[in-house]
Amino acid sequence: MRFTRDDMGKYGIIAAVALALALPFLSDSMFILNLFVLMLIFIIFASAWNLLAYSGQGSLGHAAFFGIGAYASTLIAAQSGLSPFITIFLGAAVAAFIGVLIGLTCVRLKEWFLAMVTFGFAIIVQTLTVSVLAPLTGGWDGIASARLVSPAISGYQLIEYYAILVITIASIAAIWYVMKSKVGLAFLAIRENELEARAAGIDPVRYRLLAFALSAYLAGVAGALQIHHIGYLTPELYGVENSFWPITYVILGGLGTLAGPVVGTVVLTIIWEGLKATGITFGRYVIIGVILILAIIFLPRGLVSLPEEAREWIRRRRRQEVRTEPAGN
Repeated sequence: MRFTRDDMGKYGIIAAVALALALPFLSDSMFILNLFVLMLIFIIFASAWNLLAYSGQGSLGHAAFFGIGAYASTLIAAQSGLSPFITIFLGAAVAAFIGVLIGLTCVRLKEWFLAMVTFGFAIIVQTLTVSVLAPLTGGWDGIASARLVSPAISGYQLIEYYAILVITIASIAAIWYVMKSKVGLAFLAIRENELEARAAGIDPVRYRLLAFALSAYLAGVAGALQIHHIGYLTPELYGVENSFWPITYVILGGLGTLAGPVVGTVVLTIIWEGLKATGITFGRYVIIGVILILAIIFLPRGLVSLPEEAREWIRRRRRQEVRTEPAGN
């Protein structure tokens, strides 16, 4: 039976969902539950970046949209009294709107030129947050944010966990739909060959803007979820360095695949927390860096390609064995 990368992605996601649904019944540890909540949030964040990369674009400043969604949702909830379950998506819409504005100015740039613009944008956003916008944002001190589920409600952690799980599943399902739709085919065509895409009647600027908007929206959802989960928002939570985490998750898991962000986030989070438990501090970054380098060299298509890579390795070994067999055997 052939077990392809797509099969691993499909069955891997099913297994991950099953595990996530059963988690509260497998462990009563609040630490484990909280860890999985953060893992789910960063799966959305990584998937958002992956969708942008799927269209042939790069971003080194996605933490900006993460932060914009967080601040917008927090401020809307505080001013309107609306439930965070509503303001999360309103805050994400603000992130998407700003994403479109940024896209309009630089979407015609190629690959890493665009990435550097987004990196600069992330620096600008954080700088404005702690200076000009400090009366609204609280500056470096931050501001309190309404909890997704009130701690006064019995079993609020469990309710919050399943709510975030549902939003994560819905986000992945939406990305899957986009990838399999005509829009996804247009993204792929533009990424592979822009000239041929234009010849086929596809407008690269229009579709790149759409990818930017969708990606910024999902990053905004992730940011808003994290802040309403924690209950407090500070600029450090969406610092420029946080733009590199979704990239790391996606590259390790599998760039351009649906399961890649899920696999990469889960594996790296487990490794990170394991290193943390051993008392390793700054060395964690070195180890993560080494893992990423090794993955790029030996698994350029990510962990989701392991079945294909293993099968190909076995096939090569068998060929070598046949060639080295003595004549007449």
